[in-house]
Amino acid sequence: MTALVIAEHDNSAIKGATLNTVTAALACAGEVHVLVAGHNAAAAAQAAAQIAGVAKVIHADSAELADALAENVAAQVLALAANYSHLLFAATAAGKNVAPRVAAKLDVAQVSEITKVISADTFERPIYAGNAIATVQSLDATKVLTVRSTGFDAAVATGGSAAVETVAAAAGAGQSRFLGREVTKNDRPELTAAKIVVSGGRALGSKEQFDAVMEPLADKLGAALGASRAAVDAGYAPNDLQVGQTGKIVAPQLYVAVGISGAIQHLAGMKDSKVIVAINK
Repeated sequence: MTALVIAEHDNSAIKGATLNTVTAALACAGEVHVLVAGHNAAAAAQAAAQIAGVAKVIHADSAELADALAENVAAQVLALAANYSHLLFAATAAGKNVAPRVAAKLDVAQVSEITKVISADTFERPIYAGNAIATVQSLDATKVLTVRSTGFDAAVATGGSAAVETVAAAAGAGQSRFLGREVTKNDRPELTAAKIVVSGGRALGSKEQFDAVMEPLADKLGAALGASRAAVDAGYAPNDLQVGQTGKIVAPQLYVAVGISGAIQHLAGMKDSKVIVAINK
């Protein structure tokens, strides 16, 4: 059996969630390939070739793949799918956008947000906001999986020597076109990859108090800044800082929760943190 990991990248470097997905793929199959679909993405393909455990990198280069439109990336994956027993995506916004399209076209059942590989066809995934763990067996010939990065250690990013194979890019779906992207610029670490995360809740009382307490704390600790859903809904913090079931899933070495009640919705997003410090209001 051979697994294909669909890499997330910016056409120059591989994103961290891909490394966790490679680890999951190695537990599923004896051989792991990585697809780098992009435009002028040779540097990203070379970076993928350095990942420990990767046997081959497939590089598809086309202007239609430059901005990772889900329809076009899905078409590229489908062009290769017949060669693989497992197709793995990181359970990120990008992965969740592409994987269901691939599963639907293949007429198979997607297994979402796996946190453990029991065997090649059996996986664990959290349900009920993480309060229960379901064991799921897939009988489909091709397994389409999204991987929760907090459930798997990151593969070593260097030391590998995989061959890079260039393939013809699949024709774009022609159903959408890229118009623009608004990117939030942040000097702090990325929330889902940070080793330290500090999050504020509604008990801080106002956006001004949230900024006055949380931003200096994050800067002092070199931490990523997060927020509870209640704080986001109250306008204290932007939506991209939300930690929880409907926000981002984090598992840092240290998680500091300031004025957060500990609702199930929030716990689902940070309960795998190694050390949790709770500061009440």
